[in-house]
Amino acid sequence: MTLRDRRVQYETAGLDLADLDRDPIVQWHAWYDQAASAGVAEPNAMTVSTLDEDMAPDSRVVLARGVDHRGFIFYTNYDSAKSQQLVKNPVASAVFAWLDLHRQVRVRGSVQRVADQESDEYFASRPRESQIGAWASPQSQVISDRDFLEQRFAEFRAKFNDQSVPRPPYWGGWLLVPSAIEFWQGRPSRLHDRFVYTSEKSAQQWQIQRLAP
Repeated sequence: MTLRDRRVQYETAGLDLADLDRDPIVQWHAWYDQAASAGVAEPNAMTVSTLDEDMAPDSRVVLARGVDHRGFIFYTNYDSAKSQQLVKNPVASAVFAWLDLHRQVRVRGSVQRVADQESDEYFASRPRESQIGAWASPQSQVISDRDFLEQRFAEFRAKFNDQSVPRPPYWGGWLLVPSAIEFWQGRPSRLHDRFVYTSEKSAQQWQIQRLAP
């Protein structure tokens, strides 16, 4: 079967306004829980898009590690390409794709660093090997070969032997503060259901509108 001829007919139940919570974060958690229960691999994976110095989009998949009333949190190296892009252009979009359920959630908004204390708390919860990996990897930089990483990992593992691994000063969290969140449900005949929440900051509430597919 060619790419052109590949088709998947979405036969899942529809999505109506009455099905949605007025709070998009509550709605996101409901869909996330259903995706996790359905066995979706990495249900907290999201594709985050940033803007580079030429204002061209740049995308990669990261893992959401916190979703609350503030927005969506992920962690990374502050010297990485995406972090440097966020410093210069503090806006981003994110997409959660739960394809097994024929669903996706799109998020757009501004981005800001999370507090150091919050980054410290999350870093302390990571597996020790991942903590050491954060020290070992000069993320996004050109390196000579795999041996370079293995050597640095061994060096930092020895350095922190028999002690807690502190959070690197160049590693921490970003918070995507949403201005718009769209919930998409696949339907037959490509007549999908789409609802977008947009923030009305003056009224401190969300407006919900149905979009054509």
